[in-house]
Amino acid sequence: MEVRNVTEFVLLGLTSNPRSQVVLFVLFLVIYLLTLVGNLLMLMLISSDAHLRTPMYFFLRYLSFMDAFYSSVIVPKLLRNLISEWKTISFLGCFIQIALVIFSGATEACLLSAMAYDRFQAVCHPLLYVVTMNGKVCSGMVAISWAVGMSVSLVNTLLLAQENFCGPNVIHNFACELPPVLLLVCSNPHTTIASILTTLVILGFGSLILLLGSYSRIIKTALGVNSATGRSKIFSTCSSHFLVVTIFYGSGVFRYMTPASGSALEQVLSLQYSVVTPLLNPLIYSLKNKDVKAALRRMLSRKSRLTL
Repeated sequence: MEVRNVTEFVLLGLTSNPRSQVVLFVLFLVIYLLTLVGNLLMLMLISSDAHLRTPMYFFLRYLSFMDAFYSSVIVPKLLRNLISEWKTISFLGCFIQIALVIFSGATEACLLSAMAYDRFQAVCHPLLYVVTMNGKVCSGMVAISWAVGMSVSLVNTLLLAQENFCGPNVIHNFACELPPVLLLVCSNPHTTIASILTTLVILGFGSLILLLGSYSRIIKTALGVNSATGRSKIFSTCSSHFLVVTIFYGSGVFRYMTPASGSALEQVLSLQYSVVTPLLNPLIYSLKNKDVKAALRRMLSRKSRLTL
């Protein structure tokens, strides 16, 4: 039998029911627009308000950008497939999407670790905080996050792209991601799998250990404070970030640490990880953060004065 080289993939998507597709299109379009508005609003607030020019919000600005970027990698193609009869994606387009998904996830993991380290310095070493978390250090941490994300993305995507794809070409998902695409490899993907596992261990667990280490020290410091007001201030300062970390790693672990099967549960986890989480992050920081709410009130107040 002649070996057939795959030039495009078919994304099965979420459902084949036309009525359900329309409902899902409207739902995900609303979620996507809210995600863009929420994250771009956070970017605008942090950039324009002098009260938010601190290391914590410096990192949050880049986190908001990554959430908007990540959502834009996944959702537009998902929306197009929901209303299109042909649900295909080219070989190149599929691997570009894989590369951008890996880049976004890896960079966000590094940024969340940097934010945890920032909170650790602010709570445990407040007198040295301004010196330790200066502008050069913060910019360097963001640059390292981007460099790690790009490196991890290039290595894993190029290794996967060199595998033999001879058919079938049906991806049991709504997007090109590592687990479902890896199932279509005809050759022995031991090198690719070894690279993915190495990435998960070094980057995934490494950043998670840094996060747990930072928060264990923060909790220890908070419990050692005699004042209830002081403890409450520490916990309120870190609660937003801790919630974002929990959602990010919780959904990510379930998504990438379970065997790829194309099941309905797997697609729900993918949706939560790639569509819902980027929407939740700006909501969490705006609803649970007094500084962000105050900045939003100041911005609305300025706009109302300009219109009068």
